[in-house]
Amino acid sequence: MQLRPRTTLFALVLFPMLVSAQGLPPGTTVSNATLTVLGQFDTDFDAGGSFGWYGAFAAGNVLRQYTAQFAGGLSVRYDYEEWDFSNPSGFGGQAPWRNVNRPQFGATFVYAPTSDWRLILSPSVEWAYESGASTGDSLIYGAVAIASRAFTPSLTLGVGAAVYRQIYKTKASPFLVIDWKIDDRWRLANPFPAGPAGGAGLELTYAWSEAWETGFGGSYRSYEFRLDSEGAVPGGIGQQRYVPLFLRVTSHLDRRSTVDFYAAALVNGRLSVKNPNGGDVANENYRTAPVLGLTFQHRF
Repeated sequence: MQLRPRTTLFALVLFPMLVSAQGLPPGTTVSNATLTVLGQFDTDFDAGGSFGWYGAFAAGNVLRQYTAQFAGGLSVRYDYEEWDFSNPSGFGGQAPWRNVNRPQFGATFVYAPTSDWRLILSPSVEWAYESGASTGDSLIYGAVAIASRAFTPSLTLGVGAAVYRQIYKTKASPFLVIDWKIDDRWRLANPFPAGPAGGAGLELTYAWSEAWETGFGGSYRSYEFRLDSEGAVPGGIGQQRYVPLFLRVTSHLDRRSTVDFYAAALVNGRLSVKNPNGGDVANENYRTAPVLGLTFQHRF
């Protein structure tokens, strides 16, 4: 079964497109658009209180194969999350933030020096902020670099690193790249690309038919954002980190459109508030958080 592009709850959709673009003739352009909606149910903090959030994420990508060796593309994405806190004891009983906005723009360059090697560089710039925060102080920028080799038609392995300046510090996240078609139905691969939120993770997928497939996997995610200049910690920094364990069920509506249904558990979760310079103000662990989501993707 051929690998099809797909998206997840927590990341960009460009890397699956790059995989699917292997072998495209020069002059070919591929693109897609996705819309994701998801929500985390109310979850208790260890110290008392609870919180939940819901969000909507829209993205678009385009990639053109200029020559047999070189391809380039652009991506745009906007994430929005609305948060609701109830008596969070670890944060003094006050909501540390209300919402999170993350617009992002990126580019991707792919070079294939031989038929089995691929070198990928994806720089991007993002603004991560609560409404009312200074966008000038919320800039996140950096790049993902990947080197991979197709050892057989069914096995591609590689290494990569995501290096980003995240508001007040530089973060580097190395990761492994894998795309292993175990047989006609089973595949082990990265479910989403690396980026500011972390590494690429792993997902094991089973194709029930040409129309349906199921995958389960996980990764590590951590992201930061600038807080409202008139909020509980004016101009501070909010942080969310967790390990997402997810189950995905995908329906291929036709050759160009898919719908992904997600159920996830966020484990080892932690919310933090820092001062404007990155010093700790308050931290609070939370219990396993259930999440449900839906993604629609269309390729043009």
